[in-house]
Amino acid sequence: MSRDLFHGKTVLITGSGRGIGRAIALHFASLGADIVVNYFRNREPAEETAQQILEFGVQAEIIKANVGDMDDLEKLIFETDRLFGGLDILISNAGSGYNRSIMEQRPKGWDWTMDINARAYLFLAQKSVPLMEKRGGGSIVSISSPGSIRVLPEYAVVGASKAAIESLTRYMAVEFGPKNISVNAVSPGIVETEALKHFNTLQDEDLLDEIADQTPARRIVTPEDVAAIVAFLCSPGASMIRGQTIIADGGFTLPASGLKRPD
Repeated sequence: MSRDLFHGKTVLITGSGRGIGRAIALHFASLGADIVVNYFRNREPAEETAQQILEFGVQAEIIKANVGDMDDLEKLIFETDRLFGGLDILISNAGSGYNRSIMEQRPKGWDWTMDINARAYLFLAQKSVPLMEKRGGGSIVSISSPGSIRVLPEYAVVGASKAAIESLTRYMAVEFGPKNISVNAVSPGIVETEALKHFNTLQDEDLLDEIADQTPARRIVTPEDVAAIVAFLCSPGASMIRGQTIIADGGFTLPASGLKRPD
């Protein structure tokens, strides 16, 4: 991609202090975009990300907001508009959830997971549309998970929230299409980030090696892989891709048998 592909564009990435969100922010910055870095709990990684963004010669602004809180969500959009006078691209990346079996779930865990993952996506998109209309259109991309359609250990509630995200993506693509706003989702496989520490079943390095061996691409997905796909979906070359969930897992979920542990 051209290094000035997104020159003059404003990109808001939720949860962009680290992990996949950070990689997406840096990738867009490398292509000329100005970036809104969003975080909630830990400011230091957000500041480090913003500093790296500035090295590309573009603007970076840090906004603290819990996207699961409607007042914070309003503030995030308001501040983005105040600082940049509009928005071109929204990447709904921030995610959370209670990784428990169904029998261990509680209403609080359900509400938290749905609010952070699905509700935030809906209302961030809704409130971003007027900012994009001022720019003549834009792009929205959300980050989903294979758990939306596959059964993963202790992932029922998170998987349900990701399924909601993919459904909303299709509805938004139809409703926002006439406004010149494209909407899609990316569903990465297992990505090596700090988030893996929250999954007890994936903390075994040997298991991660086995997953890589059983992936047709022979490696695990990186945050940079995800960032490149997200940027492509926001580029002119992807203008006719609408309402799709792009699975980016190196082919891991293609075999019907799934992961096999050795004897």
